[in-house]
Amino acid sequence: MSKSTLDRINYIVALITEFATAHGISSQQAYKYLQEFKGIDFVEKYYDVEHTFSFENTVEDLTAYCQRMGGKLV
Repeated sequence: MSKSTLDRINYIVALITEFATAHGISSQQAYKYLQEFKGIDFVEKYYDVEHTFSFENTVEDLTAYCQRMGGKLV
């Protein structure tokens, strides 16, 4: 596995944890939510930009994106 791929995986795992903490849910619940409402796809697609922001900003982006995709988590 390349370093670039490993960096992306580590970032996404850390982001899921941050998302869970911000919303008071478990990491497993956060993963399922982000998977269902295309948040993981969003991060993978825009990784080059999103990883330059703070986790707080990216969690806000993910929350807004998932809400637009039908997610109800606030």
